[in-house]
Amino acid sequence: MQTNDWLQFAFFLGLLTIITKPIGLYLVQVLDVNGRTWLDPLLKPVERLTYRLIGIDPQREQTWKGYTFAMLAFSFIGIVFTYAILRLQGLLPLNPQGLPGLSHHLAFNTAVSFTTNTNWQSYGGESTLSYFSQMVGLTFHNFVSAAVGIEIAAALVRGIARSSAKTLGNFWSDLVRVTYYLLLPICAVFAIFLVSQGMIQNFDAYTKVKTLEGAEQIIAQGPVASQVAIKMLGTNGGGFFNANAAHPFENPTPLSNFAQMFSIFAIGSGLTYYLGRMVKNQGHGWAVWAAMIFLFIGGVLVCAHYEAVGNPIHQQLGIAAAGGNMEGKEVRFGVFNSSLFATITTAASCGAVNSMHDSFTPIGGLVPLFMIELGEVVVGGVGAGLYGMLVFVILAVFIAGLMVGRTPEYLGKKIQAKEVKLAMLTLLILTASILGFTAWACVSDWGVAGLNNSGQHGFSEMLYAYSSATGNNGSAFAGLTANTPWYNTTLGLAMLIGRFLMIVPIMALAGSLAGKQTVPPSAGTFPVNGATFTVLLIGIVLLVGALNFLPALALGPIVEHFLMGKGVLF
Repeated sequence: MQTNDWLQFAFFLGLLTIITKPIGLYLVQVLDVNGRTWLDPLLKPVERLTYRLIGIDPQREQTWKGYTFAMLAFSFIGIVFTYAILRLQGLLPLNPQGLPGLSHHLAFNTAVSFTTNTNWQSYGGESTLSYFSQMVGLTFHNFVSAAVGIEIAAALVRGIARSSAKTLGNFWSDLVRVTYYLLLPICAVFAIFLVSQGMIQNFDAYTKVKTLEGAEQIIAQGPVASQVAIKMLGTNGGGFFNANAAHPFENPTPLSNFAQMFSIFAIGSGLTYYLGRMVKNQGHGWAVWAAMIFLFIGGVLVCAHYEAVGNPIHQQLGIAAAGGNMEGKEVRFGVFNSSLFATITTAASCGAVNSMHDSFTPIGGLVPLFMIELGEVVVGGVGAGLYGMLVFVILAVFIAGLMVGRTPEYLGKKIQAKEVKLAMLTLLILTASILGFTAWACVSDWGVAGLNNSGQHGFSEMLYAYSSATGNNGSAFAGLTANTPWYNTTLGLAMLIGRFLMIVPIMALAGSLAGKQTVPPSAGTFPVNGATFTVLLIGIVLLVGALNFLPALALGPIVEHFLMGKGVLF
């Protein structure tokens, strides 16, 4: 890493620290149905009208079962809505290129992908989807799937903060308030900034030009800035263009690149302050934040180091580039910005990419893969990162209680067998989906047929695909031909499992905690707001990740790393 890399990294972390509290305080206002924000004069009438139109009483709270059912029903309708748009694309407006409807398996995969906040793309956006499909079918989900993630986190935090309660809030009012008061305003401002950087925003037909060689080239157009804003702030990640954030129309300048990386972490970081404020223990919120940032820094340093060292085979041949491993990277961004972007986007379940992860060195590629397999709790997706990390918090408190021989307590609530079982169920669902689908693909003709690389790297491509799908990330090693009936279907199922089968036990955990009576701390209560707790939490996250996935990682990127040192490539 060069001096300017260190300075940029320090500036990124410093700015993230500064904005965490203001965003957290604003989230407290937004997620309180009676909260007042500076946007009330403009948006309060719209909010009231929305409640009236959909027949919702925002003051009527729901149990965890009611809240969960509303979320599942809303998401199912969203899948059907988007599936219909994608299948009927050729008959719908705003399709200047006359693109046809998608196949049934690709439409299913895409509808599920955007509903689950995954945004995995088995297609090239500019050559497959019309403006209508991009704007109405997909961008709609970019907003509401991000809002749902924030809502689930808020419901779990309410469950922790409340005492002897039966309800966790109202799903519909949370959805409306998060969308109106948080996502729409901030995305409007961010989109205008991106346009100022040169990002396009139009409805023009694609432009045909003649190259210097006399060949014809088609330059894609479209409403890009408005969708990039929410794909980053909502940690969605789906690119308008196939090249995603490596495309000059989707990421035109170094400043837009920095702003996009920063926006991925912004809301997730603020949610940790929201946690501390709601449970009336701000030190706990900062302890959780510190654990996330420590893991993030470690990932960035490892990834950037191995990408800067590059491929030893090139060094042996005397052709090593001074800048390290530049294969699959934009010269505009270089090694460090590509490594930083890759770590951020996989730590935060965003999935947007400004470089090709398939071209990373084995250990450089292991970092984004492992970030996903940790459960994407290193800041994580908006909402999803916090409720995922709180599962590890429950386990950390439980283990701490075992070590001192006392009944575990978390913020005045006894952690008993039910809470531990629900936490473990959440983690086991993630592990079973990733490893189960990868194993199935490895021994199936349809799985092997999709590989463009052999050996350990081919295995890593499959492992990354199902890790990304289950983790609702959406990025890929991109050496995998995934637009087939089997891959589209199994990846779609993995996305559904990773989103909804994990949310259900988390909501049950929220309901269980809400019903418990808060007891005052005693001399034996394990504090959850200091360095000791942060270190324990980091250890639990790494230990669970290592135990679950180290054997698979050893078969893929770790073995490939040692083989590369012997001159073997795939």
